[in-house]
Order: sequence, then structure tokens, then C-alpha cells
Amino acid sequence: MTTYDFGDGKGPIPAHRHPNGGGWVADTAFVADTAFIGPNAKVYGNAKVYDNAEVFGYAKVHDDARVYGTAQIYGNALVYGNAKVYGNALVYNNALVYGNAKVYDNAQVYGNARVYSTARLYNNAKVYGNTLVSGNAEVYYDNTKKYGKIKVYNNTTESKKMTEQDKIIAWMESAFTAITEAHGNPTSVLELMPAELKKLLISNNIHLVYKGEKDV
Repeated sequence: MTTYDFGDGKGPIPAHRHPNGGGWVADTAFVADTAFIGPNAKVYGNAKVYDNAEVFGYAKVHDDARVYGTAQIYGNALVYGNAKVYGNALVYNNALVYGNAKVYDNAQVYGNARVYSTARLYNNAKVYGNTLVSGNAEVYYDNTKKYGKIKVYNNTTESKKMTEQDKIIAWMESAFTAITEAHGNPTSVLELMPAELKKLLISNNIHLVYKGEKDV
């Protein structure tokens, strides 16, 4: 019997190398033959990876997480808990997706971003940097907006709502994207910001600075 230590404190457990890619898969987990598990990637616990999904780099999928469709998990990304990543979604760099979170369609989570609790990220949304998306938040790409800014909604109880800091972080990421798309013109990015973002920035005495120019 072949065993492998996945570094989760449980010691060596029965495992095998996946035939498509060579990554380690615990015998308790399931990976379809059509899925790709790179040589340094790991799938363990009761996790399932199927369809044409790919896990590579040093990424890990574990607990009861599900990855399917043509989703890709790579870099040092982690998907765990009861999280689901599917469709054409990408999770990479040092991103974490966990809890009961769902990332799907063409959504992307990267950088040091975290998507967790019962949050949903879908359509063409991108969450990156140090952004946190939690609670019952929904993040998606709004095609009606000129610059496709990310919107964050939360319908949870007061105790689980995103904090103002969480909202500012999420919106700041999209604001800087807008600055780039506006060719570095701080004046034009102000016209693109949601009114609620402006109020949060002002009430928290936060200023956007681009190349030494203060725009708020």
C-alpha cells in the first residue's frame, strides 16, 4: 500500500499518484481521469476534482471541497472546507477559497484574496490583492457599467455583514483598476466611483493617491 503525508497532521495515509499529471491524491478523495493534477499539487480529505478541472503548481484541494468543469487551481492557492470552484473559474497565486463559498463562471480569485463563508463570486468578477469577500456577499462583473466595476452586496444579518473596511478594500481594488483603465487620470476615476464608495472614503478619511496626486 502506497502512503503519503499531506502535512495536515494526520501522518502518512493511503494515497496514489494521479495518472494525469502525477500529483498526490488521497485514497479518500476522488479525482476523475479527465482531470489534471500537477506533480506538486495535492488533493486529499474528501475532496473531489472532476470533469476537465486542473490543479497544479503547489495548489491544494482538501476537506470536502469540489472543483469541476474547466476550473483551474494553481500557484499556492488553497480550496477547502465545503467550497466549490467550477465553470471556467480560476483561483491562483496565494488565494484562498473556503467555507461554503462558490466561485464559478469566468470569475477569478488571485493575489492574497480570500473568498469564504457563503460568499459567491461569478460571471466575470475578479477579486485580488488583499481583498476579503465573506458573509453572503455576491461579487460579479456588471456589464452595464463602463468600466465593469465590481459590486459587493450582502444580505446577511447585521452580525455577518461585511464591515466598512471589507467594502472599502473590495471597492478600492476596482477603483485602482478603473484608474489604470482611465490611463492614470485621477479626475476621470472619480466619475466612475459609486456614490457609496465616495461616502465611505470620506467618512473614513481615506484618500486615493496615484503617482503622488491626491484625487479624493
